[in-house]
Amino acid sequence: MERIDQPVDQAQARAWLATALAEARAGLAEGGIPIGAALYGADGTLLGRGHNRRVQDADPSMHAETAAFRAAGRQRTYRGTTMVTTLSPCWYCSGLVRQFGISRVVIGEAETFHGGHDWLGEHGVEIVLLDDPECTSLMRDFIKNDPALWNEDIGD
Repeated sequence: MERIDQPVDQAQARAWLATALAEARAGLAEGGIPIGAALYGADGTLLGRGHNRRVQDADPSMHAETAAFRAAGRQRTYRGTTMVTTLSPCWYCSGLVRQFGISRVVIGEAETFHGGHDWLGEHGVEIVLLDDPECTSLMRDFIKNDPALWNEDIGD
């Protein structure tokens, strides 16, 4: 498996993104916001996965990255792990990445929302931006169909 001390290749990053995309679709099917995430270990093992559950759980803190992080459970260290997310992480989720020392973030798209990934990159987190058309389309459709919920999610 890929180790964090080596750059992740595009094929691996896209395979990991498929897990996050499946989560995003599940969230949308539940009536929620279609953002998904997954946390992978340094050896490529899936540690946890989840999707934005703010609507479903009436919990404003249950973003996709938070759900994946919680599903991963307690780890001795997060050094070497990779957070994979369908959308550029907001400041809240960017803070989670920094707080726990997650080493890499793979992002499906940052066109519909440009979160804190530049800041993460400036602080030593490896950023892999895939510009995935399915991630972009999923968010564009959601924003068009439910702008009020989207604005609530991003704090506007």
